[in-house]
Amino acid sequence: MDTTTQLTVNDMTCNHCVGTVRKALEEALPGAEISVDLASHKVRFTGDRAKGEAAIREAGYTPEPA
Repeated sequence: MDTTTQLTVNDMTCNHCVGTVRKALEEALPGAEISVDLASHKVRFTGDRAKGEAAIREAGYTPEPA
């Protein structure tokens, strides 16, 4: 069973940001369940937390514990 990680990404400010974060996670964690909510700045995903956080950082955003 995959663990679910929830992070806050406060520097995600528009729908383009949402798409960038989602794409980064999809590439880093193929098959993961991904949820990105712009209004609350919350990102949830299943799979390896470290890989997911690294992918978000590489995309230019700052993930923080939710």
